[in-house]
Amino acid sequence: MDNHEKIAYKIKLKAFCKELIERRIEVDKQAIENAREITNQEEKSSVGDKYETARAMGQLEQDMFARQLALNIKELSALQSIDVSNVHQEIMAGSFVQCEGAAFFIAAGLGKQTFGNEKILFLSPNAPLAKALLRKKAGDGFSLDAKRTAIIEVF
Repeated sequence: MDNHEKIAYKIKLKAFCKELIERRIEVDKQAIENAREITNQEEKSSVGDKYETARAMGQLEQDMFARQLALNIKELSALQSIDVSNVHQEIMAGSFVQCEGAAFFIAAGLGKQTFGNEKILFLSPNAPLAKALLRKKAGDGFSLDAKRTAIIEVF
């Protein structure tokens, strides 16, 4: 791959991350609305302790989804600030890292995803593994799952 292809690949990876996070945001918004509707239905049909319990459970559910929504919005904002328009020699936010048996994209904490035909571990730049990889270069090694792993390529 030449540098233009590497940058194009990272742009596609970032767009993939953005799409996944935006989907999570929509799911969270829908879940909040569903919890709100269920709570409102309970208000109309319940009396006494059952009403109070149902209302409290509904409010807890809304709060949980609101926290998830806030985290996903924050993750999207952080992702959008990451520059993928350069080929990096050292690992940093926005880097794609190819190792023996593993590939990483350091931009958003989305876990292992399939992109094309490749399994890639999407890491937040704040993740412990991403922090351990910072400033490493192709040819350097690191420990992953108690095994020594070599970095083949960074861009």
